[in-house]
Amino acid sequence: MSELPHYLFVTGKLAESALRETLVPLGEKRGFRWQVEVLPITVAALMTVEWIAKRLVVPQGVQKVFLPGYVLGDEKLLELQFGLPVVKGPKDLRQLPAWFGAPVVKPDFGQHAIEIVAEINYAPRKSLEQILREAELYRQTGADVIDVGCEPGPVWTGVGDVIRALRDAGHRVSVDSLQIEEIELAAKAGAELVLSVNSWNREAAPDWGIEVVVIPDKPGEDERFDSTIEFLASRDVKMRLDPILEPIGFGFGESLARYRECRLRYPDAEILMGIGNLTELSDVDSAGINFLLLALCEEWRIGSVLTTQVVNWCRTSVRECDVARRLVHYAIRNRVPPKRLSEDLLLLRDAALAPVGSEGLDDLAASIRDANYRLFAEEGLIHLINRDVHLTGDDPFEVFEALQATAPKNLDPSHAFYLGYELAKAATALTLGKQYRQDEALDWGMLTQPETSHRARKSPLPEAFEKDVGKDGGAGTGG
Repeated sequence: MSELPHYLFVTGKLAESALRETLVPLGEKRGFRWQVEVLPITVAALMTVEWIAKRLVVPQGVQKVFLPGYVLGDEKLLELQFGLPVVKGPKDLRQLPAWFGAPVVKPDFGQHAIEIVAEINYAPRKSLEQILREAELYRQTGADVIDVGCEPGPVWTGVGDVIRALRDAGHRVSVDSLQIEEIELAAKAGAELVLSVNSWNREAAPDWGIEVVVIPDKPGEDERFDSTIEFLASRDVKMRLDPILEPIGFGFGESLARYRECRLRYPDAEILMGIGNLTELSDVDSAGINFLLLALCEEWRIGSVLTTQVVNWCRTSVRECDVARRLVHYAIRNRVPPKRLSEDLLLLRDAALAPVGSEGLDDLAASIRDANYRLFAEEGLIHLINRDVHLTGDDPFEVFEALQATAPKNLDPSHAFYLGYELAKAATALTLGKQYRQDEALDWGMLTQPETSHRARKSPLPEAFEKDVGKDGGAGTGG
């Protein structure tokens, strides 16, 4: 029987006990031997790779070294020094079991079956520079085709110039118009798709030589819809069918059912769903709506969607659709629920919370020996802790006022600004039910913006850091 792998886990004084309690069952379950090396510092998150390199001694027989996830610096420095693999683990040691149990190969969300047509609304009102800028944004966030949205009224004679400019920039382009002359200009300039054709402009469609989207004259009028389809099919016009999605309050349920009926009546047809009628006309964040509509499209073999980004709550719809089409394709292809596969569309609330708990926070407060502030947000309360105080409250202003009342000596303007920023994040996390971790960005799914921590902004470490560590092992930036 082969010998179990031997791992070394590096930590600070505060986390030693909790780390050992975690490793006892984990090592047995995952099949490895372990040791814990406690370095002379109170909080492991304050370590850097350079600082560790001066103090860590790796026992003989260790095959891999694990560092806390918060450690700053490139772990390859330690790999060169010790000749062993060095890995940064999760930022919270309570995540170690899941971290070790995670599959080596992540689900492949690269494949998808749905094409995204992203519309530039009110294109005649915009400059060419604005249109090109918007088109590039759409392409970068997942759009396959850029739709140039025209407007009712006089023919837009500049549509051809816009189509050509978009084509020259490498975009695939469609035109959104019912006016025959406007569509002719766009087709000659290189548009590959027309939105839309119905009974009154279908006579001209065979002359354009490009694919068209067929719509009913009025939603629900199947007779004219079918006659337009038959007319175009008899003339070998390539087409997609769009029964028209109606907004809530105007027959949404019935219109949704018509897509299913369309698939049953035309089993081999290409179908497009214009989803903007629902996302843009509903006062609700668009991500969930887009996900559900893309799931229906995947199940019903609706091969393309038309989306827009006009109102503020739909400002990332193209990207949402790109994430959703990959996720639903994976779920349906592999016959698994789209749960715990990806957190990209969990924008407001986190998938799970990992509270320290009141007892753990009390133990932490009792063990801290330095003046640096630790912030936590859980169970409706903000906790501000250092060696002198353990303040709690649900109002960040009141927590800060309580801190000021203690006449702290380390609350200069820079530090006060830092605490104010972190307290605001903590309050936001409590409001939305998100995990707050000090010096780390809140998780907004695919919209998360990486955040440089207060401590990292002060790297390389000042001389005072080394001196403080030498005194009591509890150095930090005051954050």
